[in-house]
Amino acid sequence: MRRRNLLAVAMAATAALGFQGLAHADADWPQRPVRLVVPFPPGGGTDATSRLVADKLNTGMGWTMVVDNKPGAGGNIGLDAVAKAAPDGYTIGMGQAANLAINPSLYAKMPFDPLKDFTPIASVALQPVVLTVRADSPFKTLGDFIQAAKARPGFYGVAQAGNGTVGHLAGEMLARRAGIQILQVPYKGANPALTDLMGGQVALYFGNTVSVMTQLTAGKIRALAVTSAQRVSSLPNVPTVAEQGYPDFEASTWLGLVGPANMPADVVKRIGDVTMKLLATKEVQDKLAQEGSMPTPADGAKFGQWIKSEHAKWGKLICEADIKLN
Repeated sequence: MRRRNLLAVAMAATAALGFQGLAHADADWPQRPVRLVVPFPPGGGTDATSRLVADKLNTGMGWTMVVDNKPGAGGNIGLDAVAKAAPDGYTIGMGQAANLAINPSLYAKMPFDPLKDFTPIASVALQPVVLTVRADSPFKTLGDFIQAAKARPGFYGVAQAGNGTVGHLAGEMLARRAGIQILQVPYKGANPALTDLMGGQVALYFGNTVSVMTQLTAGKIRALAVTSAQRVSSLPNVPTVAEQGYPDFEASTWLGLVGPANMPADVVKRIGDVTMKLLATKEVQDKLAQEGSMPTPADGAKFGQWIKSEHAKWGKLICEADIKLN
């Protein structure tokens, strides 16, 4: 009995030392490059904001954060890679409204549970969606498009950066509110969608502000409407959908850092605190505003509550509209 007690004490001491060692290792985090998984291809709004965050963390903190684009399935493929990674802080992802709040109600099967398989780290930014057309499009206003769509149901293709994105649902919401039929054209991200818009393969593109600002500034495309509650500061002359006859119309995407479930709390806090500090700098705020984004610094706990509320909001809408994807 005495020998057993001594063995139990020894095992407990070993375990305690092990946890102390882990805590010490976490305190020294990061000791190697950190992979930031972006679940959409290069060139889109999610990618641009992710690279801004990664660059600032690298230069400001001396970290090595490597962006890894893993597009497909409305962001599900990339976020699934995050969910299945080791929860040590060396693989995190840029979660989004699409993959964390919308897709679970759209897809019959999901590779992960957005409310159980991730550790919320920090909220990053909010991005309204913009309805755009080519510079030479005959549509000058949202009303022009609605009138044409009513005359030719299902004829006009509206590109979006993937099934389950806010751009996709914004198109569905507009179609239902306006009583029109549109042809939803999903792409694996904003870049290919914009390429086809400018090439004439589709008539319109519903994409977030970051993905369209460069081409809008260059005059290659035009904006008919934004889906935010108020006009966007970087697009002051573009009216909202609500202003153009559809009160209370609002659909914005949002971004935030997440990691696999059960990440060490001190690593989560360290990434979250640094991210919120960089979002508070004028340089980053000006850069986000220039791209049409609004910084939304919040810690992991608050971001987790936001994910839950958005999950419920979009789920209700999708259920009522009976929208399903396989």
